[in-house]
Amino acid sequence: MRSLTLRLVAGTIGLAALAGCAVGPNFHRPAAPATDRYTPAPLPAQVGAATGTDSPPQRLVMGAPVDGRWWTLFGSPELDALEDEALSRNADIEAARAALRTAHETYLVQRASLAPAVQFAGNAQRAKNSVTIAPPLNSGVETYTLYDGQLNVTYVLDVFGGERRQTESVAAQAESQRFQTEAVYLTLTTNVANTVLTLAGLNAQLQATDKIIGADRRTFDITSRQKALGEVSGADVAAARTTLEQAEQLAPPIRKQIDQQRDLLAALLGRPPAQAPTGSLDLAGFTLPRDLPVSLPAELVRQRPDVRAAEANVHAASAQVGVAVAARLPSFTLDGAAGGASAQLGDLLTTGNNLWSVTGSIAQTVFDAGALRHKQKAAEAALAQAKAQYRSTVLGALQNTADVLQGIVADADIMNHALATEDAAGRSLRIAQAQFEHGQTGALAVLNAEVAYGQAETALAQARTARYADTVALMQALGGGWWARNDLAAGPKGRADR
Repeated sequence: MRSLTLRLVAGTIGLAALAGCAVGPNFHRPAAPATDRYTPAPLPAQVGAATGTDSPPQRLVMGAPVDGRWWTLFGSPELDALEDEALSRNADIEAARAALRTAHETYLVQRASLAPAVQFAGNAQRAKNSVTIAPPLNSGVETYTLYDGQLNVTYVLDVFGGERRQTESVAAQAESQRFQTEAVYLTLTTNVANTVLTLAGLNAQLQATDKIIGADRRTFDITSRQKALGEVSGADVAAARTTLEQAEQLAPPIRKQIDQQRDLLAALLGRPPAQAPTGSLDLAGFTLPRDLPVSLPAELVRQRPDVRAAEANVHAASAQVGVAVAARLPSFTLDGAAGGASAQLGDLLTTGNNLWSVTGSIAQTVFDAGALRHKQKAAEAALAQAKAQYRSTVLGALQNTADVLQGIVADADIMNHALATEDAAGRSLRIAQAQFEHGQTGALAVLNAEVAYGQAETALAQARTARYADTVALMQALGGGWWARNDLAAGPKGRADR
């Protein structure tokens, strides 16, 4: 019997030694996109005006690195401080980091299944035996104390790699969560930057609107005095009053947007609305970055958190196919126990009181109405789904980046036209005002010029804001430079690899 047990143990260990590979497909990283640009036509090397400071040029630098703290490129201490506060206090970031820790600990739990499980069991018993029943001890005493203790070892031999594939799948799921955390980080930082820039742009629009309201009010006062002198008609006064009311009507919606953006900024910072920042933000306090990095498509798929998360999902689904295949094959388990039993605690492990056992077992499903086969087919279908979702995510990333780059080019042109329009409208207004003051034209001409100038000022503020927002959108499209950081968002393993 002992010889048979030893042969069983040796054979089981031999099976474990032969388990050098795992069943199921081995994961291979998807190939990079076979393209070196985002748009059908090559992008210009520079966008924006070549000279002047109102519309500074921006260079599109192919292959340039993305800064991990890209918002510092705007040169705004206020924005830098707000970003740091958001990263330290935002609830979504805290939740994402907690989810990442959960995923990592879950992986460690699964990895532990590859090792033997060892358990200690001990027992102490005080009993009196009936004289009718044979005594349980060799001494024959009827009242006795019995101590026993043993170590139990259970080891599931991963002959076909099912447990290794499951560990591989859980590790890939943790990797997916790692990049979902990076996506939350990137979303937060871009939302803070966009909100701050939107506030600055709205402040500029409100200032332009207040100037128009002031000019319209002066025009109305002048027209009213001219009407009293009989120099203009009542229609001119009515027209001036209408224009003033229309201009004043523009301010409340802008103030409403400012208040709402402040509330949004407070939420992003982890503050209640009552504690929203109240400082005035000015577009002049920001610097438009002159050099814009443009990663190649092959680099983009290694940088975007959404693409990396989708890739990790493919890896997890691939490993699950191996898990399903292994479930259809025999499973091997090795159990062992060693310990002792004695009436004296000090003699528990002495010669003669020791005990041990070794058990090897094999199990194979004989009939399950096709359940395991269908589980394998379901895992294979889930892998096909994950691959399709990955391709869709890559195409979406390329489209998003192309849209942003085209927006940068278009918004630079819009900015140039907005500057020219504002300059022309300003000259027209000054001429009309001078003619009106000298009695060479009526009030309607001035009113029309003021309306045109106000629209030009507002459009210019919107164009400036759009160019800043384009830079934010590009940093987001390129992945935000998470690989250039080394903080908690990169995951429990430390800095995330590209």
